[in-house]
Amino acid sequence: MSMHERKWSVEIVIDEHDSGETGSRTRAQARLRTHDKTALIGVGTARRNPKDTEIPEIGDELAAARALADLSHQLIEATVADLEAATREHIHLEA
Repeated sequence: MSMHERKWSVEIVIDEHDSGETGSRTRAQARLRTHDKTALIGVGTARRNPKDTEIPEIGDELAAARALADLSHQLIEATVADLEAATREHIHLEA
């Protein structure tokens, strides 16, 4: 039996915008590329209250986690759509 390995890549891009009065906002994009050129982009954000201590890593982690969660939901939706197209039946995936 042969094993077919496929490689998918997720790139996370993070940027931060600082607004003195409202604090900083961190935005992350999780960009998925598959072997068949499928491309999905999940987006997540985090906001630091101006009264909070500035620890950039926390905003990065939270925004990246939210972007990955968004990407995960999009991938599940794409899978359901592909299954429904292939089977011509309504699909409900169990958690």
